[in-house]
Amino acid sequence: MKVLRDLLAQLEHSQWQSTQALQTLQMERYARLAQHAWQHSPFYRLRFEQAGLDVREPWTRERYTRIPLLTRSELMLQLEHLQCHALPPGHVQTYRTQTSGSTGQTVTVLRTDATQLFWLACSMRDHLWQQRDLSATLAVIKATTPVVDDPVLAARQGWGPPASLLGKTGPCYSQPLSMPVAQQARWLARIAPHTLLTYPTNLAALLDLHERGEAPLPATLREVRTVGETLHPGLRDRCAALGLAVVDLYSSQELGIIALQCPQSGLYHTQDENLIVEVLDEQGLPCAPGEVGRVVITDLHNYATPLIRYEIRDHAEAGPPCSCGRGLATLKRIMGRRRNMVMLPDGSRHWPLVGAHRFREIADIRQYQVVQHSLTDVEVRLVTPDVITPEQEARLTEMLHAAIGHPFPLRFSYSAQELPKTTGGKFEEFISLLP
Repeated sequence: MKVLRDLLAQLEHSQWQSTQALQTLQMERYARLAQHAWQHSPFYRLRFEQAGLDVREPWTRERYTRIPLLTRSELMLQLEHLQCHALPPGHVQTYRTQTSGSTGQTVTVLRTDATQLFWLACSMRDHLWQQRDLSATLAVIKATTPVVDDPVLAARQGWGPPASLLGKTGPCYSQPLSMPVAQQARWLARIAPHTLLTYPTNLAALLDLHERGEAPLPATLREVRTVGETLHPGLRDRCAALGLAVVDLYSSQELGIIALQCPQSGLYHTQDENLIVEVLDEQGLPCAPGEVGRVVITDLHNYATPLIRYEIRDHAEAGPPCSCGRGLATLKRIMGRRRNMVMLPDGSRHWPLVGAHRFREIADIRQYQVVQHSLTDVEVRLVTPDVITPEQEARLTEMLHAAIGHPFPLRFSYSAQELPKTTGGKFEEFISLLP
C-alpha cells in the first residue's frame, strides 16, 4: 500500500523535527481545516464570527486559542450544523463511528479516508517504535470481538491492518471480553501468544489468576498492549515482576490514536502531525509539565466532522520534552475522566490511588469498585468467594482511606458475581456520582 508507506516515511522524518517546527506544521494544516469548516459548516462559520476570527488571516497559536472549546453536548446537539457535506479529494469516503456512551452521552461522528490513513500510520508507528516481532502470535481480547464457537479457530491469517497491508505477519487469535477470565486463561495457554492486546482491568483479572496459581500466564508471553481504559501504575509493577513489558496506547473513537508510549522514556508522545493536543487548567491556560488538566484536541484531517478544540473530557498530566530527541509533545500520565475523581468535603477533587492488588494482602478480593454517591456515602463493591471478617473489613477501610485521601464513611457490599462493565465493555475502578 504505497500511500501508507509514503506517510510512514513522512512520519519517520517529522518526528525528529523540533517542537517549534511541528507546531508550525500544525498551524498550516489547521488553516486549511478552518477554511474548509468556515465554508461548509454553519456551526463553525458562526463560531469563528462570534470569536471575531477571520479565517483568511494567518493563524497563530494565540489566535487559535481564542476559539471556544467544543463540548460533547454541543457535538451531540449541533451535529447536523457542524458536519461538512462537501469534502475535498482524498476525504470523500466516510465511516460512521460511535463512542461507547459510558457516561450516558453517545457521540456519533463521520471519519474519512484521510483519518483512516492516519490511524493506520500511527498504529504502524507503534509497531515500529516497539520493534515488535510481527511474525509472532498475537492474541486480542476486546469487547467488540465477535463470539466464536471454537476458541482455537478464532484466528485470522494475520494481524490485520496496518501490519498485514505491508507484509506477512504471524497469526492473530481473538475472543470477546465476555468470555470468563478463567476460560480466557485456558485459551491463552492453548494458543501461546507472544503479545496480548486487551483492557487494563482484564489484564489485572488474568494476573490475579496467575498470582493465585490457578491459571499461569503462557510462558511465551512477552508483551501486553493495553487500550481503552486508564492504566494504573500498580499494574505495570505487577507485570514487570513477571518480566512482562506493558505498552499503553491512548485513543478515542472520535479521534483515533491520540498518543503512543515512547520506547525509551515511557512518556506518551502525542501524534502531533495529525492532532493538536492541549492540556489546559481550570482557567483555560496551558498546563506546565507535571500539572494535570483537561485534554482538548483538534483533529487536523477530519473534514467531514471537524473537531476543533474538542474537550474530550479526559484529564492528563502534561509531560516534559522527551529524552529520546523526538520533537513530539508528551503526556506523562493519562488520568481518566472527571467522574473518576473523588470529591472531598472542601470541594476539591483528586484521583484516588486505589490499587486492587494490595487488597489481596488482606483478603481474597477478586474485583472491586468504589462509588462515591455523596460526601457521606461511599460504597465499596467487592467480589470475593469468602466471607470477610470484621477485622479484614477494618483493615480494608484503613487501606481505602489512605488511597482515597479522606476518612469517608464506607459502605461495603459483597458479590460472588463479576461487576458490570459499561456499555462499551470497559470498567471503571472509581466513580463519583456527584455533579
